[in-house]
Amino acid sequence: MTFEDKEEEEQAGEDHHGPSHHPPAPPDELFDIPTSVDPSYIISLIRKLLPTNVKNDHNSCGVDGDNGPNEGSKIDLIEESASSSPKDRVRGSPDHNSEAMDVVNGFEKSSYQDGDDENLCHKVEKPGVSAGEEVWEEFGCVLWDLAASRNHAELMVENLVLEVLLANLMIPQTVRVAEIILGIIGNLACHEVLMQRIASTQGLIEIIVDQLFLDDTQCLIEACRLLTLCLQGSECIIWAEKLQSEHILQRVLWIAENTLSPQLLEKNVGLLLAILESPSEVARALHPPLMKLGLPSVLIDLLAFEMNKLLCERIPERYSALEVILRSIEALSVLDSYSQEITSNEKLLQLVSDLVKFPDKVEVANSCVTAVVVLANILSDIDALASEISQDLPFIQGLLEMIPFASDDLEARSALWSIVARLLVKVQEDKMRPLSLHQYVSVLVSSSDMIEDDLLDHQLDETSHCIPCGFKRSARVTAIIRIISIVNKWTTSKDCVEENDSLEDHLADDTNVGRLLDCCHKYIELVGRSYSGD
Repeated sequence: MTFEDKEEEEQAGEDHHGPSHHPPAPPDELFDIPTSVDPSYIISLIRKLLPTNVKNDHNSCGVDGDNGPNEGSKIDLIEESASSSPKDRVRGSPDHNSEAMDVVNGFEKSSYQDGDDENLCHKVEKPGVSAGEEVWEEFGCVLWDLAASRNHAELMVENLVLEVLLANLMIPQTVRVAEIILGIIGNLACHEVLMQRIASTQGLIEIIVDQLFLDDTQCLIEACRLLTLCLQGSECIIWAEKLQSEHILQRVLWIAENTLSPQLLEKNVGLLLAILESPSEVARALHPPLMKLGLPSVLIDLLAFEMNKLLCERIPERYSALEVILRSIEALSVLDSYSQEITSNEKLLQLVSDLVKFPDKVEVANSCVTAVVVLANILSDIDALASEISQDLPFIQGLLEMIPFASDDLEARSALWSIVARLLVKVQEDKMRPLSLHQYVSVLVSSSDMIEDDLLDHQLDETSHCIPCGFKRSARVTAIIRIISIVNKWTTSKDCVEENDSLEDHLADDTNVGRLLDCCHKYIELVGRSYSGD
């Protein structure tokens, strides 16, 4: 019976049982999991992914024949393959392309997907790929998409999709098949409820980790994505134990240093970020060997490469990689045992400063915000740097330009104002030449709109409750007080500016100086009511 005949019969209501070689499960074996796709369809897809030797075993037992219902049920079919020994599973011939699945003429990729699910998989026409492999890929792609839905994913796992995928990974496969398998498991891992089932499937973790040694970019992307999800889940300790071998972690770092793909770089460093942000049990297993292998230097070198690309070429496809590298450096900068390797690195300070000064911040806004947090962590460890940076006017201007980007991020906004406060405290306006003071004030005044908007938007942060006497004022209050002091010094000394200075510039400044002072004074007065001791 052809696929077209089957469709016609189903539509006409003449055959409610499907083809004999794919019998429906008996009622007592149906799973009570609601799905938007016919469960028998999902089960049939899982069966089609069975490796050759498993199908041949069942064919010899009469699975395709007219046997009793239990002999052809999904449990009998798949559990027999799961219970066979690993050696039996891989003993079949590697050249199993055309026999590895049932080829259905006229098959088209299913459109059964939830509206919010991302279509992660697309058919790729490749020369030299057998019809059997193409059909396997088609069925696998449908399951890849369906696994994004929790209900579909649960049904798939209950019907032993993990065991079927494991059996496929244990025999020679094309890289495309390996990618699809990792993609399916990656989508399953998006559902926390299935994490334990994935981790408890004997031999699956080890063979997934082995996929890191493939040389295919797409396979490595899916492997890194999957491992990242698993390290963020409830079974993270089990996965960490399998990753802690030095040669495995060395491979992860090697990929980061050598890949030319920005997508793989993003996923690979994302895996490192998951390790850095992991619970203490995972940290104890993975942090020491990574540090021994030179993780801080690797991250800083990657940042240098991406900054060079940003400044010279501006390739949007690389912006995500830049962001995740900076997030990893940020995570490393707050680890008590290893932060010194980051905060004392002069190369890192220069790279972060270059990003702060980058003119088109809208393009890399998230990266700029993360850079501010990294810089705040550096200055909190090495306060002496503040004196030097406080004289870098392009840096001060770039920093103030980031106020709007950090406005909705409490941590980033606090970090930004802490930097501004540290730098302005180091400014000695009484000892500055009038021209230098004028340049400094010009930078502050040029950002007056952004400063005013931030003070208005977040004034409740300081004024919503009474602050006890003696309580340390916030960094933002300190920064605003210093702005008032510096600008006031300018207004009282501008008459002494040398005659060859541009009077027109001073007059232009005067237009906005008063506005900046007014908004700062109002803010301090409002905040002062909350500081009973000020």
